[in-house]
Amino acid sequence: MKARWVAVPALVLQAVLLAGCTPDSVREHTADITAMAKRNAGAVVKGVFEGLMRKGPTNINKASAKDLQALPDVTPQQAQAIIAGRPYDNTSQLVKKQIMSQSQYNKLRSQMIVK
Repeated sequence: MKARWVAVPALVLQAVLLAGCTPDSVREHTADITAMAKRNAGAVVKGVFEGLMRKGPTNINKASAKDLQALPDVTPQQAQAIIAGRPYDNTSQLVKKQIMSQSQYNKLRSQMIVK
């Protein structure tokens, strides 16, 4: 949200700096800046929405196949292998049991827990 408040004074400053320009160039430049601000605001809103929708880390000892497949790049076969390999003492056992590669595990590590 901080970026939004920084963008508003920047727009005003640019408009003041353009005061010596022709009205058409000021209008065009202002329209370009406004369009850019609109795109950025949309990205911020999407990011906030995605953050609010996240449930937190997935417990690999209790999650359903559907919940496991909701993790990025987890295939249906991997979800079934995770379920078949339960219980786990820690999430790194997914690599030790060759259910996922080290690089995939590194990407997902913060999104998984064991309880």
